Amino acid sequence: MSKHVLKRLEVLAPAGELEKLKIAIMYGANAVYIGGNMYSLRNRAGNFTYEEIKEAVYFANLYQAKIYVAANMVMHVEDEVGAGFFFRKLYDFGVSAVIISDPGLIEICLNEAPDLPIHLSTQASAVNSETLEFWKNEGVKRVVLARELSIEEIREIRKKTDIEIEVFVHGAMCIAYSGRCILSNYMSLRDANRGGCSQSCRWKYNLCDMKDVSKEKFSMSSVDLSMIEHLPDLIEAGIDSLKIEGRMRSIHYVSTVVNVYKKAVDTYLADPQNYKVSQKWLEELWKVAQRELSTGFYYGLPSEYDQLFGVRRRTPQYKFVGEVIFYDGEKHLLTIRQRNVIKKGDELEIYGPNFVHVKSIVKEMWNEDGVLINRAANPMELITISLNVLNVKVNPGDMIRRKQRQGELTL
Repeated sequence: MSKHVLKRLEVLAPAGELEKLKIAIMYGANAVYIGGNMYSLRNRAGNFTYEEIKEAVYFANLYQAKIYVAANMVMHVEDEVGAGFFFRKLYDFGVSAVIISDPGLIEICLNEAPDLPIHLSTQASAVNSETLEFWKNEGVKRVVLARELSIEEIREIRKKTDIEIEVFVHGAMCIAYSGRCILSNYMSLRDANRGGCSQSCRWKYNLCDMKDVSKEKFSMSSVDLSMIEHLPDLIEAGIDSLKIEGRMRSIHYVSTVVNVYKKAVDTYLADPQNYKVSQKWLEELWKVAQRELSTGFYYGLPSEYDQLFGVRRRTPQYKFVGEVIFYDGEKHLLTIRQRNVIKKGDELEIYGPNFVHVKSIVKEMWNEDGVLINRAANPMELITISLNVLNVKVNPGDMIRRKQRQGELTL
């Protein structure tokens, strides 16, 4: 492994809106990818206006982080109108790169904003070194590899090209090859390759023949990807950027997953020879997991256990309830912006960047008017909580989750 690759190794986080972007960066992301109001494949994410992109770049610069804008849709007739202006604006704002799959959009970007770096999207299905060299010669600076590659194939690709390589390490997997699917088009008249995917593969279906209907419903969907236990393999294979999926996920998900992967990467880079996976990292990821986890295609073809079917084999034990606004260390009073129901006696876990955790029981609780309450149920209300722990370090921006109560449903 060359020293320059280790030095520039990047943890790349998703952000569907400005709040998530700031949290991702505060929790350790070296770069964040977002969507603009045009050409993105996540129309239902809170895509960024021009003003928000400017603010995103300004905020990222404060932390020496980068902003990448996804423009990875498949371009149909007349979709090219305005693309040149769009790319020029991104360059003027200081965006670090754009993520594109369509050759036509790539050509427009090269002509209209020649100094704006281009990353080839995973939607382009790059699976061999010849393809990477082709795009390198076309002016592309980085390739996001297809998710169908094995770790051995990635090693062979790295030997034959020096273009930057990015891979997905955590999050949802598409059941279609590199996300190129038209199931949504037929099931809901929403074009998946132009930003409208309705995730029809995750719907529940009945399996039936001419006479009988199966008692168990099924989906056509895979479990989620997680490579936290195998980072050395990826790093030593020559990967430049470790990408987390999830522009439509919550701030709870983004803060937790970025926190874990950044901690793992920093631990490895500090002492590669003695690196060990911490059980705490695995437990942390399960606090936000929505589905079971697997290693996808990295170590062979996925089996039936890498598909979603039947009852959940494991469920998350925590629920996100708020974020810290202020902490009075002398009085041990915590002011939070509440997101989900909190009750007196709940067991809270407060966590912040750099993998700092504090646990406490809710002793007493007051609403915005200073009225003592036993239950806080109004989302986004400011709540003050008396903690039962002393001498703890809690900062604005820290997140708060609570243990699931017995019998409580999980999503």
